[in-house]
Amino acid sequence: MCGKRSKCSFSRLEVILIVCLVLMIMVTVVLLVLHFLTKGSNDSIKVRSNYLLGVGRADCTGPVAEIPLMGYASPDQVGSGLLTHLYSRAFIVAELDDSRRVVFVSADIGMVSQRVRLEVLKKLKNKYGELYRQDNVILSGTHTHSGPAGYFQYTLFWITSKGLIRPSLNAIVNGIVKSIDIAHQNMKRGTLFINRGNVENSQINRSPFSYLENPASERSRYSSNTDKEMVMLKMVDENGQDLGLISWFAVHPVSMNNTNRLVNSDNMGYASYLFEQEKNNGMLPGEGSFVAAFASSNLGDVSPNTKGPFCVNTGESCNNPQSTCPVGGAMMCMAMGPGTDMFDSTRIIGQNIYLKARDLYEKASQEVTGPLSSAHQWVNMSDVSVELNATHTVKTCKPALGHSFAAGTIDGVGGLNFTQGSVEGDPFWDEIRDQLLGKPSNETKACHKPKPILFSTGEMTRPHPWHPDIVDVQIAAIGSLAIVAVPGEFTTMSGRRLREAVKREFDSHGTPRMDVVIAGLCNVYTHYITTYEEYQVQRYEAASTIYGPHTLSAYIQLYRRLARAIATNTVQDLPRGPEPPVFNIGNLTLVPPLVADRVPVNKTFGDVLQEVRQQYRVREVAEVTFVGANPRNSAENATEHNFLTVERYANISDSWYVVQNDASWDTRFYWTKGLFGRSNVTIEWHIPHGTEPGVYRIRYFGHYRKKPPKSHAVSVPFEGTSSAFEITAL
Repeated sequence: MCGKRSKCSFSRLEVILIVCLVLMIMVTVVLLVLHFLTKGSNDSIKVRSNYLLGVGRADCTGPVAEIPLMGYASPDQVGSGLLTHLYSRAFIVAELDDSRRVVFVSADIGMVSQRVRLEVLKKLKNKYGELYRQDNVILSGTHTHSGPAGYFQYTLFWITSKGLIRPSLNAIVNGIVKSIDIAHQNMKRGTLFINRGNVENSQINRSPFSYLENPASERSRYSSNTDKEMVMLKMVDENGQDLGLISWFAVHPVSMNNTNRLVNSDNMGYASYLFEQEKNNGMLPGEGSFVAAFASSNLGDVSPNTKGPFCVNTGESCNNPQSTCPVGGAMMCMAMGPGTDMFDSTRIIGQNIYLKARDLYEKASQEVTGPLSSAHQWVNMSDVSVELNATHTVKTCKPALGHSFAAGTIDGVGGLNFTQGSVEGDPFWDEIRDQLLGKPSNETKACHKPKPILFSTGEMTRPHPWHPDIVDVQIAAIGSLAIVAVPGEFTTMSGRRLREAVKREFDSHGTPRMDVVIAGLCNVYTHYITTYEEYQVQRYEAASTIYGPHTLSAYIQLYRRLARAIATNTVQDLPRGPEPPVFNIGNLTLVPPLVADRVPVNKTFGDVLQEVRQQYRVREVAEVTFVGANPRNSAENATEHNFLTVERYANISDSWYVVQNDASWDTRFYWTKGLFGRSNVTIEWHIPHGTEPGVYRIRYFGHYRKKPPKSHAVSVPFEGTSSAFEITAL
C-alpha cells in the first residue's frame, strides 16, 4: 500500500492487469471506429433509388450479303461482308410502384420504319398484354447508312431496297423485341443522372446556305450552325453499380461513305463499342451487362465529314449553294472526313463522341426525379391545319419529293447529276415522270411551292402507297426529362424551334425546368423536316420535306399539344387518331434466290486458298482467304451467327481461346461471289496496338446450302482454320 508521503508502487501482477485493461480499451475503441467507418462507407455506396431500371442489348444484324444497304439510296451499294454487328439497345424506366413505364430503344439501323414498329408492338402485346404500348414505347434508329435494307412497307423504299426482304425485317424486329425482353427481365431499383456538354471537332452543317436563310435575329442566339451539345442519361442501380447510358447527339452516321460494302454501325456504333468494351472489361463485343446507346437527334443537316466538300477530280472547294464543281458538276462534289480513309474517319468521330460521353458520365451528378408519363397520337400528316397566328391558317400537303432529292448530299451524291437548290423543274425528267408515273396534280404542285415536284408520292398508290400519310407523334416524360420522339430528320434550326416550343409549353402549364431532348428517326420514317425559310431554297433536305413548307409548324403544333397533355395530366383525353395501315406483303423482293453452294475441284468448304504469313507485328494486317459459302445461309440459320474468331494459343493449358470475333472493330469479313455457286471469304485482322506477342490463328464459320435429290434444300455448317502465326514485339 502507499503511505501518505511515500512513493506509490504496484506489484508486477497489478502492472500486467493495468496494461491489459488499457489494451482492451484501445482495441474496443479501434473496433468501434472501424464499425462506424465501414457503415458510413456502405451507406455512401448505397444510392437513393428513384425508379426501377432495366437495360438490354440484342443482335439485329440480319443478312450481310446480297442485300442493299439502307441510307444512300444507291442501287449499287449491296452488302458483301461485315465490319461490326448491329445491336438493338433497350432501356426501361418504371416508377417504384411499377404503375407506369417508359421504354426507349436505340437500334443500329437506318431508321425505324412503320412496319418494324407495328410488328414490334404486336409481338410485345402478345407477350406482355397492355404493359408495353404505342404510347410508352419509343423506337429510334441511329441512322447508320451501312445496315441491311428491305424493312419498309411503302413502295418508294422498295426501289433501292429491292423490295420487302423478310430476313432483314425479321432480324430487326426480333432483335428489338429481344433487347426489350432482356431489359424487362433485369429490372432493379436505381437512379438516373443527366449531364450535358459540347462535342467539338465532330460535325459541320452540310447545307450552310440553307441555314443562313433563317432570320439573323434567330441565328444570333446560337454560336454555331450545328447543335454541338450532347445530352447524356446515366443509369446506376441502388448499389452504385453502372447499368448503362443513353446519349443524344446530332450527327449523321455517314463516316462510312457510299463505296462501303461492309455492314456496320458507323461512328455512333463505334462510340457504343468503345464505351461497352470499357465497362464490360474482358468481354467480347456484344457481351456484358453494361449497355451504351448513342442515339440520333436533330441531325438533318449535320455531317461528320469535317473537312467539308471538295471536287474529287480537282481538289478545289465546292462549298457553294448548289454544291457543284466546274468540271463534272454535282457528282464530283463530296465531303471528306478527318481521317485517311472512311474507316479512320469513323474511328476519329466515334472516339470524339465516346470521350465526351465518358467525361459527362463520370461527372454526372444532377438526378432525374419525378413521375413518368407518355403521350402519343397517330396523325394524318397530309391534312393538318396549322394556325400560324390569329388570322392565318395553312395546311400540310400530300407527300411529294422535289428535284433536289435526286441530287443527294455532299455526304453521298445522286447518280444523275441533279443539283441541290433546284426551284424549277427539268422538262426532260418531268416528261419521263409524267409518262411512267403520272403528273402531279395542280393542287399538290401549288401546296408544295416553291418545290418543283419530281415524285408526287402522295398520289401514287400502286402496288401500295409510296409514302405514309399516318404518322406517329410521341413524347415520353421521365421526371424532368422530356424525350420528343420525331418521325424523321429535323435540321439544326428545326430541332431548336421544336425543343423551345415544347419547353415553353411545359413552362406555361406548371412544369418548369424540363430538359427537352429530340430523339430522331423514331417510329415511322418521313424523310426531312426543314424550317419554312430553309424550304424556300430547296436544297436536298428541303426537297425531302415531304409534307410541304409548313411541315415544321404542323409538328410544333402537334408536339405542343402532347406536352400540354402531359403537363396538365390530361393524356387520357387525347384522341388516338387514325391507325396506320398494315399492307399484306409477302417476301416481295428482287434479291437473288439462294442457290446451292459449290467448291473448286479437289477443295471443300473452309479450305484455305491463301494462307497467313508466319509472322506479323502490331499494326500490320493478318489476312487469310477460304473457300466460302453465301453468308445469307448463316443469317437464315442463326439469329446471332458469328463468322469468325481470332484465337490465341495458351501454353499452360495447351488450348486456344478467343480474343476477337466478327463484332470486333479490328476484324473485317469480306465475301466475294464467283460463278456457278462458288465464292471466297477473306478475313482481315488489323492487329491493334496493345496486342500481346504470341501465337494466333484465324477461324471461319459458315453454312453451305445443298439440294439433295427429291428433297428441300438444307444448310450445312462448316468451318475453316488458318495456320498458326506469331505476333512479335515491335
